[in-house]
Amino acid sequence: MDFTLPADVEAIRLRLRRFVDERIIPCEADPASYDAHENIAPALLARLREQARQEGLWALQMKRHRGGGGLSMAGMAACYEEMNRSIFGPVVFNSAAPDDGNMMVLEKIGTEAQKAQWLQPIIDGAVQSAFAMTEPDGCGSDPALTYTTARRTNAGWVIQGRKWFITGAETAKHFILIARTSEDARRGLTAFLFHADQPGWRIVRRIPIMGPEEHGGHCELAFEGLEIPDENRLMEVGDGLKLTQIRLGPARLTHCMRWLGLAKRCMEIALDHAGRRQAFGATLIEHESVQTLIGQAGMDIQIGRLLTMNAAWKLDQGDFARNEVSMAKVVVADALHRAADTALQLLGARGYAKDTPVEWIYRYARQARLVDGASEVHRMVLAGAMRRQGLDFWSWGDGH
Repeated sequence: MDFTLPADVEAIRLRLRRFVDERIIPCEADPASYDAHENIAPALLARLREQARQEGLWALQMKRHRGGGGLSMAGMAACYEEMNRSIFGPVVFNSAAPDDGNMMVLEKIGTEAQKAQWLQPIIDGAVQSAFAMTEPDGCGSDPALTYTTARRTNAGWVIQGRKWFITGAETAKHFILIARTSEDARRGLTAFLFHADQPGWRIVRRIPIMGPEEHGGHCELAFEGLEIPDENRLMEVGDGLKLTQIRLGPARLTHCMRWLGLAKRCMEIALDHAGRRQAFGATLIEHESVQTLIGQAGMDIQIGRLLTMNAAWKLDQGDFARNEVSMAKVVVADALHRAADTALQLLGARGYAKDTPVEWIYRYARQARLVDGASEVHRMVLAGAMRRQGLDFWSWGDGH
């Protein structure tokens, strides 16, 4: 593959960099820029979002006729990385999770009527969305452990059960829900759409977490007779597991793209500090031990970038890129944590304080090895692929 970005994508990337540097990063230092959950304050977000629209930097992952930028996955890899050099970046451009993954899957599998009703308002920024899959007693890295049920009735479906750690649920209006419709091992799950204003469900609590939160938090939900008409079923009955696979592969990779931006930002801050801070007769950067830390973190980030771009390229070719996405997910999660830890170590007490975004990123980074499949699960997936494929696991793309 050629790593040279097409001229139009490179132009977008540079515009994103300028926007992030000039309009978003300066906001990070102002306490008034944050809401109660350490994310960007709604009023500031609205202003920046309008500016992003005016600059043509809105929902770049969506098709142009829907108001997006029409980027390929490879183009997204380069541009999402630029967005998340700021902790506030992706949501400003309407490219943050979970809306990002929900938009992509609805565009891919929704009917035209479903796209008009459920997808377009998310693209327009009129509503937020959530993906309700994870459960307190089962489903997490293994979607098969879904106990929330959908019982068919003459009017449609009735939902009973519980979900938790549903990102964005407190402020979301459009939900994708995964529920069990049979005991079939492969075709026992089905996906549905519902609106927050429908009766029969409630938010039990917004779950307190270690790190900063996305808008709408991470919530526990109870379904107590939610009625969903059959027209709001996604795909066919029994296609719920298939839908999760369609959604989660690209969504995992977009996490990697964004995490690489955060990792690079950590190293920007660390390098700037190390180049100015005097210790024992020299700047920090002149000490070999510091160079070793920085060099390792930089190498880890670049390895993650190559794996992420390779997976993005394969997705663009129509491949599911399961192995490539799993590799990127594991490596980039570790690279983000190493970059944040290295930056915090080099900044010393200033890094442990909230004077820079490194402390914010450090707490945020720990979730990377858990969300969208724990690292151990992805390593298991890769081990299984190696057993099946043998030497072809390391093929150059033609199976040999």
